[in-house]
Amino acid sequence: MPEEELVDIKFRLYDGSDMGPFRYSSASTVDMLKQRVVSDWPKGKTIIPKVANEVKLISSGKILENNKTVGQCKMPFGDNAGGVIIMHVVVQPSLAKTKTEKKIDDSPRKIVCSCSIL
Repeated sequence: MPEEELVDIKFRLYDGSDMGPFRYSSASTVDMLKQRVVSDWPKGKTIIPKVANEVKLISSGKILENNKTVGQCKMPFGDNAGGVIIMHVVVQPSLAKTKTEKKIDDSPRKIVCSCSIL
């Protein structure tokens, strides 16, 4: 039976700080990585993801899809024999919770012009 390949991944947050590195199986999904990021999110940050869907993981300029495994995403990671892979973490809170805009008044307005023609 072949030995399972393990990958070391470090998560780089918006402020330049890092989480990890953590060791994952190549069979781990991107969704599993996102759940780990949310559960281990450092205290005291101004932006805090509540659920995995608010997190995007980016590696080599590509947004990783939830259903892909670490092994399937290996190509974008490049040949990093024994090195640590750094993934950038982007937090996008859902719009329904963060929308605090005032209601825009769409009622028609009467324009009055006080121009005189000579």
